[in-house]
Amino acid sequence: MKQEQIALLDSKIKKEYGNIAGIMVLKDNHAVYENYLNQCSGHEPIHVFSVTKSIISMLIGIALDKGCIKSLDEKVINFFPNYQIKKREKTIQHVTIRNLLTMTAPYKYRFYPYPKYFSSKDWVKSSLDYLGGSGKIGKFRYAPIIGIDILSGILIHTTGKSVLEFAQENLFSPLGISVDKNIYFQSKEEQIDFYKSNGANGWVADPNGTNTAGWGLSLTTADMAKLGQLYLNEGYWDGRPMISRKWIAESTQVQSVWRARHLKYGYLWWVIDEAEHSYAALGDGGNAIYVNPKEKIVVAISSLFVPRVKDRVDFIKREIEPLFH
Repeated sequence: MKQEQIALLDSKIKKEYGNIAGIMVLKDNHAVYENYLNQCSGHEPIHVFSVTKSIISMLIGIALDKGCIKSLDEKVINFFPNYQIKKREKTIQHVTIRNLLTMTAPYKYRFYPYPKYFSSKDWVKSSLDYLGGSGKIGKFRYAPIIGIDILSGILIHTTGKSVLEFAQENLFSPLGISVDKNIYFQSKEEQIDFYKSNGANGWVADPNGTNTAGWGLSLTTADMAKLGQLYLNEGYWDGRPMISRKWIAESTQVQSVWRARHLKYGYLWWVIDEAEHSYAALGDGGNAIYVNPKEKIVVAISSLFVPRVKDRVDFIKREIEPLFH
């Protein structure tokens, strides 16, 4: 019976979710389903877009556990003593790390100024330039790319390492995840090619070598599953504590709400169902790490980029969870 249901699932994925590259399902810490499509293999990393944000959340948690960051209520501007605040700009002085993690910081732009941003040499400084303005601190405002890089700057300032080095040492290497190098773009075309490619191993960085916080990380499907399992294990891996249980609980419970879309947010994680405490890292194109502690299940989905895709959480809850209940 299960084989028939799995065959039906395989067929549905091909028909209705045509850009999926790989799926891995872990139940009770064991792989119970694994499938690769579109000539992709389990060894090829794929750009996971905004799933990167949830990895940054993990790194902030580790930095907090280590005492590198003292409190989430520290003012962002204090980490950049050389940054010149513009005259009459007051809001920026009150934005905290917590505001960045919960998407409750205001920004000066109405439309995303991507060309100007990406052509700047320092994406952290550029993010600071756009932070603040007349918006209200504490109101949800999703920042896909511009703004979130400030967290990378804070990690570098507090740990004395690049984001990639800190991640390799404290997260990737212990989990057996290989992210080799910084990825740099010489042109807009190179950046667009990266969005559409698979197999590029690395983490995008600005010309200064600062890794992106909102996008730009490449992971395999199995890497994504491991990161989900680490959270399901309440921060333990092979019996070793890597991230505090307190941080995982805090970052995956509701900290802010995107009222216009009825979506709940933790610290750079989406909260899916409060009753079962399920949550997810979600990225453009349909990349996802879904964790349901009640069902002891982790679902990782890597996807080739297309602009609009069917809701992955709905797909997981409807087609995958019932199969491995």
